[in-house]
Amino acid sequence: MLNNIYQSLINRKSQSKKSFAVLVDPDKVNDNSVEDLIQLSLDAKVDYFLVGGSLVISNYLDECVQLIKRNCNIPVILFPGSPSQVSKYADALLYLSLISGRNPELLIGQHVVSAPFVKKSGLEIMSTGYMVIDGGAPTTVSYISNASPLPADKNEIAMCTAMAGEMLGMKLIYMDAGSGAKNAISETMIEKVTACIEVPLIVGGGITTAEKAYLNCKAGADVIVVGNAIEKDASLIKEIASAIHSVAVKVS
Repeated sequence: MLNNIYQSLINRKSQSKKSFAVLVDPDKVNDNSVEDLIQLSLDAKVDYFLVGGSLVISNYLDECVQLIKRNCNIPVILFPGSPSQVSKYADALLYLSLISGRNPELLIGQHVVSAPFVKKSGLEIMSTGYMVIDGGAPTTVSYISNASPLPADKNEIAMCTAMAGEMLGMKLIYMDAGSGAKNAISETMIEKVTACIEVPLIVGGGITTAEKAYLNCKAGADVIVVGNAIEKDASLIKEIASAIHSVAVKVS
């Protein structure tokens, strides 16, 4: 399988370039709202679209991905809440293993069931160590996963979990406070985690302002994911993208 998307993430990280991914939940959009998101994202030079959600009860996943692909060249990465959330029309898939929890189904069980289907999809598969961090409010991902989030103030646990994920071969680490989180992940935790891993670090959940996105990037996040805040106010895309892309690039 091609590694175009992953290589782009690696290249951007090596140049200290920060990336912005707009999260699109197929259950919460329609053709008109997706078209608006696409235009706003093109204008703001968004780097990636993540498509998926914890449930996805509609049948709009394929149509949503195809609509994005027809109207722009921004890569589409699937962010699946379950093995059924696979669309062959996307560019890549985050193959999530919930390394912060102890639910065997989400560590490896569902992957065993979905592996043949995922492999046949032809998608670029990126193994991802998924870490749910307590965002101060119950979230859908915590309920669906039946796993407790990592405490927001336990930086050492987050560090060791991320290190373990990397040493187990995960290509990416994704720290998520969850959709609708009251509190975003602290800069201190991001700094501690990014200092002990070499793979790209994705951070999402509870990021509602450009300032927070900027601070998370300064702390070491390589990719910032925003979904819920944009659902409420799509005009935030330009402001957040500008903040993320303004983080100074390291001169080699």
